[in-house]
Amino acid sequence: MKKTALVVISIAALALAGCKDKPKGDAPAAAPQQGQMPGAGAPGAAPGADPHAGMKAQEIAAGVGKKATVGQTMNSGGYTYVEAVDEKGEKTWLALPETKVTKGDKIEYPEAPPMVNFTSKTLNRTFEKILFIPGIRISK
Repeated sequence: MKKTALVVISIAALALAGCKDKPKGDAPAAAPQQGQMPGAGAPGAAPGADPHAGMKAQEIAAGVGKKATVGQTMNSGGYTYVEAVDEKGEKTWLALPETKVTKGDKIEYPEAPPMVNFTSKTLNRTFEKILFIPGIRISK
């Protein structure tokens, strides 16, 4: 009985000691700033590490998203940037995990909230409005 009590007390003491290690200072973790990629600077990520490394593009189901034609495309920093031109000629920039897509392809993409004035450091370019999406569907 004494051994069991001693083990329980030891485990409780270790658990309490582990809970005491809190970050110094009272500032909360920084939220992504305008123009910063979602997830950048995630807690526990190594400084300068890509929080999206190894992320794979997802294929979007037919009929789920908006339809467009690829006006321009470029790859940089593990992402594919696509200028999607809809039937009315409206252009929307998309960013998704690196995907093989070419100018003139017919695509479908999901709706997503836009990021305004996003600056891509690898492209050295600021996009007035861009959607970060998990993938596209290339129509055959």
